[in-house]
Amino acid sequence: MSRYRPPQPKSSAYISKPGYEALVEELKALWVKRRAVTVALSAAAAEGDRSENAEYIYRKKQLAEIDRRIRYLQKRLDELVVVDKPPTNQRQVFFGAWVELEDEGGECVTYRIVGPDEFDVEKGWISMDSPVARALMKKSLDDEVSVRRPVGHVRYIVTGIRYTED
Repeated sequence: MSRYRPPQPKSSAYISKPGYEALVEELKALWVKRRAVTVALSAAAAEGDRSENAEYIYRKKQLAEIDRRIRYLQKRLDELVVVDKPPTNQRQVFFGAWVELEDEGGECVTYRIVGPDEFDVEKGWISMDSPVARALMKKSLDDEVSVRRPVGHVRYIVTGIRYTED
């Protein structure tokens, strides 16, 4: 049995300006944290036998996780495209839009379409690569959208589109 997994498809390279700045800040914070972990790792290594030194093993794993995230962010920041202006046609759904939807039961929900690096379910921010966002792209007011979910299809009607936070 093989452990090979095919690579994940590339996610979209779009991001909002605040999202980009947040990733830059995370990268700076990781470099600061890495310095502290390196000092702690050196101190743990100086204690002697490393094979049974829990502090040393923990710090090595922590350093590997930090390095992995730093490498990812450095590569990702180079390929990201910052979108800081709304589209010319604000009557259709594009990146950065707040979209108000009404489902078949009359319940309303609002989503903001953002890049895959900044989505936040609690805020209602969904990735532009998600099935809902893909179905919404280039839709206008009063358009009907059908989204396939694991529990079945759901239909929405677009009741509002805006590009400014209210």
